[in-house]
Amino acid sequence: MPSVSGQTVCVTGAGGFIASWMVKLLLQKGYTVRGTVRNPDDPKNSHLRQLEGAEERLTLCKSDLLDYQSLREAIDGCDGVFHTASPVTDDPFYYGFCDMGLMAASVFDLKEEMVEPAVNGTKNVIIAAAEVKVRRVVFTSSIGAVTMDPNRSPDAVVDESCWSDLEFCKSTKMYRDSGFHLLEQERLDPLSGYSKRPLSSLIVWWRRAYDRETGDPYSGYPIPLSRSSPVPKPLSTTRSKHGSGSSPNWYCYGKAVAEQAASNEAKERGVDLVVVNPVLVLGPLLQPTLNASIIHVLKYLNGSAKTYANSVQAYVDVKDVALAHILVFENPSASGRYLCAESVLHRGDVVEILAKLFPEYPIPTKCKDETKPRIKPYKFSNQKLKDLGLEFTPVRQSLYDTVKSLQEKGHLPIHSQHDESILRIQS
Repeated sequence: MPSVSGQTVCVTGAGGFIASWMVKLLLQKGYTVRGTVRNPDDPKNSHLRQLEGAEERLTLCKSDLLDYQSLREAIDGCDGVFHTASPVTDDPFYYGFCDMGLMAASVFDLKEEMVEPAVNGTKNVIIAAAEVKVRRVVFTSSIGAVTMDPNRSPDAVVDESCWSDLEFCKSTKMYRDSGFHLLEQERLDPLSGYSKRPLSSLIVWWRRAYDRETGDPYSGYPIPLSRSSPVPKPLSTTRSKHGSGSSPNWYCYGKAVAEQAASNEAKERGVDLVVVNPVLVLGPLLQPTLNASIIHVLKYLNGSAKTYANSVQAYVDVKDVALAHILVFENPSASGRYLCAESVLHRGDVVEILAKLFPEYPIPTKCKDETKPRIKPYKFSNQKLKDLGLEFTPVRQSLYDTVKSLQEKGHLPIHSQHDESILRIQS
């Protein structure tokens, strides 16, 4: 790649957790950045304008993934594109409520609501990049496109050659029916489809009911509402063909399909495409709102999670993810996929680290499923990114930085009498 001086790049979905850090690091390196957002004047994007170098070299462009012309205008004249924007999310409360407010969506039409827009939006980015002769596109995929394979041996090493099995994703329930069944039967007016209760009461109830029934990791965390939150469409009460009110794992399915679509479109149009597949992302927030992966940690600190699941999760720091994207963009030899993960931990290990760093919070000590053997972490390889020079942040540091960020942004109360975390993290 040429020197950074004079280079312009586009970051789609610039206000997001990962994308915000990309914008920050790109500006620090001297790039001129165009960030696409749905509404440049939305206060949730104001943190981008406060970044060092933003006044001189950042432009926020109003754009939508499904509006090809707006994407083309934002990308035209750019040397590279970092495509991070996607309607496919791992937050189950997107499936009706999203963006810390209300989202018009049917709980049983998730493929239409998320997967198809993700695929079509990704194709639009690749087509626009081809037309305006962009040098390279870096696409943010996910571990969800990698690990969902029932035939993989427990001893196999997960790396860039692994792909999620689409049929397995479609047959695997991301959550059980009971919470949504209760929602339909007890909270929706049969004629209008709207809740009989106040919306704030409904959402807090929904999340808590869902937790009791499924043990979902987003335990009991209420979604704050704003006066500007749109009124939702009536929720469908049609039963899914996959079971009584169940839903396939559209997150993993959508990520895999979108990545495949990007690869096929890029190959057909001669676009140089490189893919980064991050695992669950931790670390400090730049944006004012909470995102799903951060709630994964917050639930263990605010008292909403009384137990932890007998499951494992791969983690990586948000700054490492952002830097990985920049490294694969700048390195001429970079190609294919790059698995971006620092470590795989059991949930019990996570709460143990949090308890040692922040003992002042009501961190759960009991496993939800103590009767079954403890699930072992899977093996993985991040060697491709290490070969490019990426040094991963230890997960302990990422967890510490996540909690401190939650405190600084007012999402978590600070107990100053126990503020010895800096000493504890060094021990």
